[in-house]
Amino acid sequence: MFQVQTQRSHSRTVLGMLELIYHSAVRDIRKSHRNPLMGLVMNVFQSVLMIASFYALFALLGMRSAAVRGDYLLYIMSGIFLYMAHTKAMGAVVGSEGPASAMMQHAPMSTAISICASALSSLYLQFLSIVVVLFIYHVTYKPVVIDNPIGAMEMLMVSWFSGVAVGTVFLAIKPWAPEVARLGSAIYGRVNMIASGKMFLANSLSASMLAIFDWNPLFHCIDQLRGDVFLNYNPHFSSPTYPLYVAIVILMLGLLGEFYTRRRASVSWSAAH
Repeated sequence: MFQVQTQRSHSRTVLGMLELIYHSAVRDIRKSHRNPLMGLVMNVFQSVLMIASFYALFALLGMRSAAVRGDYLLYIMSGIFLYMAHTKAMGAVVGSEGPASAMMQHAPMSTAISICASALSSLYLQFLSIVVVLFIYHVTYKPVVIDNPIGAMEMLMVSWFSGVAVGTVFLAIKPWAPEVARLGSAIYGRVNMIASGKMFLANSLSASMLAIFDWNPLFHCIDQLRGDVFLNYNPHFSSPTYPLYVAIVILMLGLLGEFYTRRRASVSWSAAH
């Protein structure tokens, strides 16, 4: 009898946490725009603007010949979608409620729930944006053909997860040094504009150039995604498991730092901000 009651209490606790994460995610989506549809429209507009910018840049620099054989615009979109998912996830986690936030005064709320809600709201917006952009492209311009949709979805999730992991590290630093966390996350996002490898193929790089980008988990995600999207591209110099393992290690370090910060956090830390 006691075992059944214990199982029921655990089930209620888990369901309560999932419900709290859901409501926190909805609140996070509505935080920037009162109308969720406007938030989606703005996200789609950012993606389209970046796609158009890189299309013009590739045409101006004559880099179109370096692309994979297949749909040229889909080649550009494959890199931008993963970069956006990674960067937006990192930014959402860094901007989530910290241990000294007023929201943490409510008993059921915790930083873990805040991190999960911010990460899931980011994934929701990015996934919907990708679906909307691809649907419009498919209907108005050219049919979208993805060689391995399941593998492409896996790489999208890994890039999002790695962004969450990096964001957790900056979130742990944020209460101690807010400016360092803000500048560090901004610099990381700018560096990934080039270091993510969305502008070129790993197979076309020399060994010396490959060593410059090989450390980046997002570089591996984008290269593997292009192998899943295009039938004529087989990635030889990237790994599908490396970004996942690196993201897990970074996430563990970030959670350890966040736990240490949470134990020592004070409301007075954010009094001046």
